[in-house]
Formats: sequence, structure tokens, C-alpha cells
Amino acid sequence: MRRVRPLGRAVRREWGPLWAAVRTAVATERLRAVPMTLAAVCLTALLQVVQNRSWGYGPVQALGAVRADDPLWAALLRTPLSLFVPALDLPVWGALAQVLLVFGIAEICLGRWRTLLIAYVATLAGTLYARIGVAVGPDGFPGLPGSDAQVVDTGPSAAVVAMAVCVCFAYRARFTGGLVIVAMVVEVAVKDNLAGREHLVAIAAALVLCAVPALRGRCRQGLGERAGTRSGAPPIRSWNLRRGPAQRTSWW
Repeated sequence: MRRVRPLGRAVRREWGPLWAAVRTAVATERLRAVPMTLAAVCLTALLQVVQNRSWGYGPVQALGAVRADDPLWAALLRTPLSLFVPALDLPVWGALAQVLLVFGIAEICLGRWRTLLIAYVATLAGTLYARIGVAVGPDGFPGLPGSDAQVVDTGPSAAVVAMAVCVCFAYRARFTGGLVIVAMVVEVAVKDNLAGREHLVAIAAALVLCAVPALRGRCRQGLGERAGTRSGAPPIRSWNLRRGPAQRTSWW
């Protein structure tokens, strides 16, 4: 029992605020809490059905498949839809489960527009990395073989990884966030391919998105402290802690 109690406290400290936020939103709003996520799941399922039809594969590839050898303008236009085009060689239920779980948690915890921004930036970062890596070649850093120019980008998985890292950062679930990063590093170590590397690039993009508001908040806090010292008033904190069971440091 003595060992269980510290473990329970660690679990509550790691996941308690996140679980409370998700539980409260689902209990009070039910499906209204995740309208974007439900739309994303339906769109992913629809694209999977269409691209597995003889008449639908071509249009889906033309509208939502991004490759490194595509013209940049075409890749940029296709990137938003590419978020919801699941890989043909993987079971679609895995992609749907990822979108439902991670998109849903991110939509509740980070908000709809922040979630969309993270998803798009992470996917776009992976797309641009693929182009740079192929241009550098396999002998340079961070080069890729020329054959990867024909490989379709990762679909929703890069966005899912980035959102998981951002949610962990926002709710201070450091151990879980570290596990996500370590898992992606191990993935590349075991099977070094374009998808794995794009996942790492997506994590890097997510960390940048998390770090910029945090650094900006620290700068404002420092300015507030100096102003408070001069005026004699207490310093103003530019970040705040939400009270209640879903307590977290607000960012962005």
C-alpha cells in the first residue's frame, strides 16, 4: 500500500488536470464538445472509402496526396486535405482512433483553432522537410534518398503526434510527453523511413509552437517585475493558472 499511494499521487499529478478537463467537457456538452473532431473522423472515413474505389483513387490522390516531387504550390494546396487521407497500407481503424482520441482531447483542451493550427503547421513542416531532405540527398544531413520523393506524406499521424505533445505541454504531463517523443525516436531507430522522420519534424514544430508563447510570457513577466520594482507595486504575471481540478498554465 505504501508503494501504491505514491504511484497514485504521481498518476493524479500527471493526468489529473487533463482527465478533469476532458471529463467535464464531455459530461456537460457531450458531442457538442468535439464538433471539429467528429467532422474530421467522418471526413477521414469518407476519404478512405472513396480512395479504395476504382473511380475514387485518382481524385483523392489529386486533391489530398502530397509528395516531395510535387510543385510547391500544389503541395501547399493539398496539405489541408492531406491531414485526413489515411495511408493505404495501414488499417483505417487505427487512423480513425487516432483522430477521434487525440483530436478530441486537443479540441477540448487547446481549443478548436489552436488544434487546427498545430495540425496544419506540423503537417506542413513534415512536407517541407521531405522536399529539403530529397534535395540534400542521402549523403547529407538531414538527407533522404531520391525514392522518397514519390512517397505520400503521413496523413493524420504527424498532426496527431504534434497535438499530443502540445496537450502534454499545456497540462504539464511531462512524463507522457517524453514517452511520446521517445516512442517516435525509437520508431525511426527501428525503421528509418520518411513517415518516422516526418513525425520527428512534427514534434520539433510542436515544441516550437509551445516554446514561443512560454518565452513571450517570461519576457512579459520580467518586464512586469522590473516595472513593479520601480513603482513599488507587486509584479504583474503575464500567465495565469486556471483554478479548479483542470488547473493548468494557460499558453498562447
